[in-house]
Amino acid sequence: MEFGAEFFVAIAFLLFLAGMFYYKVHATIAGALDARVKAITDELEQAKSLRREAASLLASFEQKKVEAEAEAASIIAAAKVDAEVFSRDAERKLNEFISRRTAQADAKIALAETQATQEVRASAADAAVKAAAVVLQQHASGPAGAGMIEKNIGDLKTLFN
Repeated sequence: MEFGAEFFVAIAFLLFLAGMFYYKVHATIAGALDARVKAITDELEQAKSLRREAASLLASFEQKKVEAEAEAASIIAAAKVDAEVFSRDAERKLNEFISRRTAQADAKIALAETQATQEVRASAADAAVKAAAVVLQQHASGPAGAGMIEKNIGDLKTLFN
């Protein structure tokens, strides 16, 4: 029986495997693979947990975004209402101011008319008195006429004033 190179390689391989079993290399390799599997499983669980947390955070931020948009819309609506109220108030105050100024102008005009009327009456009375004095001086002569003129002039002044 002749033993070729293949036979010796097979015997060496079997001895190699027996040594590996003897020194429990298979247990070490299996333990390393199990540790690696556990590490990968832990990483996957951590990734799933992070994904759930990120989804929760995203939902929370989307809810906050919706709430912020609603709050912004309510602020804008309130600002529009405030602006409308302010506009109406300003218009009302302007109309009141215009009414007061118009009333003041009307009062000043009425006062000016009254003063002008009084001045015209006073001027007319003075002119009438002077005209009456001239007419009476021309028609009434003598001491009796002069006394009567003076008396009537005094009466006219008190009547017109």
